[in-house]
Amino acid sequence: MACCTHIAMCSISRNYTDRLSLLEFKRTISDPNEALISWNDSTNFCSWEGVLCSVKHPHRVSSLNLTNKNLIGQISPSLGNLTFLKVLILSGNSFFGEIPEYLGHLHHLQILKLNDNTLQGGVPSLANCSKLKELWLSKNKLAGQIPADLPNSLQKVILAANNLTGTIPASFANITMLKNFTCMNNNIEGNIPNEFASLSGLQQLQLGDNKLSGDFPQIVLNLSKLVVFSVASNSLSGDLPANLGLSLPNLKYMSLGGNFFHGHIPPSISNASELIILDMSRNKLTGVIPSSIGKLQKLYALSLEFNKLQARNKEDWKFMDSLANSTELQVFTVLSNHLEGNVPNSLANLSSQLRFLYLSKNQLSGDFPSGVAKFRHLVSIELGMNRFTGVIPEWLGTLKYLQRLTLGYNIFTGPIPASLSNLSNLNVLQLASNQLDGHIPSSLGNLQTLEKLDISNNNLHGTMPKELFRIPTLLKILLYSNNLDGPLHPDIGNAKQLTYLDISSNSLSGEIPNTLGNCESLEDIKMDDNAFSGSIPTSLGNINNLQILNLSHNHLVGSIPVSFGSLKFLQQLDLSFNQLEGEVPTAGIFSNLTSLWIDGNIGLCGGELAMHLRPCPAMQLNSAKHKHFIVLKVLIPLTSIASLVIVISVMLFWRGKRKKENVPLPSFDRKFPKVSYNDLARSTEGFSTSKLIGKGRYSSVYQGSLFEDRIVVAVKVFSLEIKGAQKSFIAECNALRNVRHRNLVPILTACSSIDSKGNDFKALVYKFMPQGDLHTLLHSVPGDGSTSTLSHITLAQRLSIVVDIADAMEYLHHNNQGTIVHCDLKPSNILLDDNMIAHVGDFGLAMFKVDSAVSSFGDSLSASSMVIKGTIGYVAPECAGGGQVSTSSDVYSFGVVLLEIFIRRRPTDDMFKDGMSIVKFAEINVPDNVLQIVVPQLLQGLHLSMETPMAIRDRDSEAQILRSVINIGLSCTKTSPNERISMQEVAAKLHGIRDAYLSRNLWMS
Repeated sequence: MACCTHIAMCSISRNYTDRLSLLEFKRTISDPNEALISWNDSTNFCSWEGVLCSVKHPHRVSSLNLTNKNLIGQISPSLGNLTFLKVLILSGNSFFGEIPEYLGHLHHLQILKLNDNTLQGGVPSLANCSKLKELWLSKNKLAGQIPADLPNSLQKVILAANNLTGTIPASFANITMLKNFTCMNNNIEGNIPNEFASLSGLQQLQLGDNKLSGDFPQIVLNLSKLVVFSVASNSLSGDLPANLGLSLPNLKYMSLGGNFFHGHIPPSISNASELIILDMSRNKLTGVIPSSIGKLQKLYALSLEFNKLQARNKEDWKFMDSLANSTELQVFTVLSNHLEGNVPNSLANLSSQLRFLYLSKNQLSGDFPSGVAKFRHLVSIELGMNRFTGVIPEWLGTLKYLQRLTLGYNIFTGPIPASLSNLSNLNVLQLASNQLDGHIPSSLGNLQTLEKLDISNNNLHGTMPKELFRIPTLLKILLYSNNLDGPLHPDIGNAKQLTYLDISSNSLSGEIPNTLGNCESLEDIKMDDNAFSGSIPTSLGNINNLQILNLSHNHLVGSIPVSFGSLKFLQQLDLSFNQLEGEVPTAGIFSNLTSLWIDGNIGLCGGELAMHLRPCPAMQLNSAKHKHFIVLKVLIPLTSIASLVIVISVMLFWRGKRKKENVPLPSFDRKFPKVSYNDLARSTEGFSTSKLIGKGRYSSVYQGSLFEDRIVVAVKVFSLEIKGAQKSFIAECNALRNVRHRNLVPILTACSSIDSKGNDFKALVYKFMPQGDLHTLLHSVPGDGSTSTLSHITLAQRLSIVVDIADAMEYLHHNNQGTIVHCDLKPSNILLDDNMIAHVGDFGLAMFKVDSAVSSFGDSLSASSMVIKGTIGYVAPECAGGGQVSTSSDVYSFGVVLLEIFIRRRPTDDMFKDGMSIVKFAEINVPDNVLQIVVPQLLQGLHLSMETPMAIRDRDSEAQILRSVINIGLSCTKTSPNERISMQEVAAKLHGIRDAYLSRNLWMS
């Protein structure tokens, strides 16, 4: 009996130890997402989040999996007390500090995953973990050498993306079960040990981006089960083995790029018939491409760029004939080699699935390769730096997926094909250094995703089309060394994203538009060697990011703007050889004579003494001008103030009278059908609560069916007994009666009548949105009877939703009928149809802006009010105290909505207190910890077991998409309204991100 009691007490003690160890782990970390909220006394610890207990030992922890929980802190040594632990996964968090050596005491441990954190120190000794099968430590900040005493039971060792040094231990040969050794992106030296030849089961060996040296590791040829092999971006050299393809029958991925291999490509490579990706780029390979290369029928990507491979005759080009057998080929690049002559017609026989074709930097000649026309899925074509002649074909405009077209540095002649304007996905158009003539087609302005336009060094003439400046995504314009003439259109001020403008060496004339100063992103402006006249716009001094400004060799007059001296990033300023006069400033760039050129302006004076300019004459104040100054600065403002007082008095008097009058229904166009109170009552079963689908501040919304075809509608009935409801009704009528956009909730009609009791009745009828509002979709709890799907929809669908909202807001802010400020943008005012297309609604607080005046739709006068317009959490800081609303305040609300969609937390969440907000929460996690704060479902697929370079690139690309989107949200939610980007910029950026993501997925599909 005593013995049994002792055993029971030991069991209780061990159970208690596991629970205490978990609580100690929790105590030492931060859990901002409350992922461990279930770790409390009311729940058995075997049911806690991420915890599993052993079947044989029900009260002992066997697995702890806390992937992507946004946990922050150091890993507690207490986990070393979980002696029955088999699985420990803490991937995708923000753990820092060293890995506790106590983890090496877990004798039952089989899987240890600590990847995607910020852990430091060395890899601890795990020699006692004799059952360990998988060790994942990639994407941390680990340093030191790879331990030589890793357990022999290991099957996967993933150490990529750390700061590990030293050599690969020869003792790895003892890990006979090893299938995957991934150690890319470290600082490993030496070569692969010869002892690796005994690892007959090795399937993945990835050592790219290290400091390996020596010849090609011959022992690799003994690893017949190898599927993935990468030693890219090292310092390996020598010839490639002649039998390279004979010994690796299972190889699917081989990357040897970025080394110093020389000699020929071994023809035996064609025997590795399972190859999908072959990368031999950036070496010193010579000779011809083996004509048998086409035996690789499963080849998806072939990269031979940046070598010294040659093709001079028909025999050398036979590889192109052979590649017709590679029916899966989508990426083919031989740029920067020694290929000569005409591209053979057999190019057209390549796979019709080809998406990337790179032939630049060779000595190719003849007309544009006609075979390219067959490749309807092409995303990128690069033919630059060759000797192609003839005209650029019009059929290029039919390649609708094309994103990049570079044909520069050839001898193409004729005009720029107008058909290029059909390439709606084009990001880069590079036609520089040819012999093109004619005008720049104004239709290029249709390229609404274009980022870089380079048509420099040609024979183009005519004016610069103003349509180019309306491309919202345009970053770089290079049109130098042409024969362009005429003025620079003021619309250039619309190019808000422009960072680089080079229009030098043309014949452009007229004054430099003052609107150029609106291009606040500009960093480099080159307008020299033209015929510009007039003064230098002072607005250029507002371009805070400006680094280079060259206005030399023009006919500019007047003085140098003093504001140039305040541009803190300005590195080069060339104003030489104009007709400038007056005093040279001395601040900023003007004190750095090695970065300033002003010679050739005989009217300049003063400046730094080292300039040796003549002194400026003393200026006397003209008495007549002085009197005029007093009139302008003193008398006119006093007169204006007096007038303003009178106007305000009249307005307030009229406003008081108007409040006593009834507010009529705004006149609608004839196309709006008439409905009565009885029609609406019948359609909603007497406004039954069973038909109630929403309730707001001033109204209730019911589902009904109306008109002859009984279409489903949403009837918004205003609660007129509530102060402000009538004004809200009028505002919404006026806001929606003249606007039409696919992403605004369509209004069908309105009703202003009396109800069955003789009371005023006002309602609006909208098209019904089956998926409901965004707030419900975002925050409904599974099992609550809702139809929420957003927590499970894809990243692509989320991107489309924010693009839809951005398009609607851009239309409201920038449509031709004036500016509409929504004033209450939030998820509950965003509705989704059957196709998950988002529609912005509820314009009850909307304001109308004409020029600088902002007016409420419910009141034709602008009035100051201390009432907050909008909803707490979404209201911009400047409006929280009743300040003036503006389009910038809408932008702020949009930014909060965007963050809420991707982070899936309300801005009023309980975690946002003590100065923390959803905006600050995003700020402190950008860029390093973005993946820890986004909706967990978006991370599915970002942690692949096969860490090939392509898999890592895809994962990083998707992660970058998320970072870019969150950054846009932060750009919208700057504290100062002047620092926020416009909805035009927002929409352009989001369109670019979504389209790039969709096209990348299309390429990968």
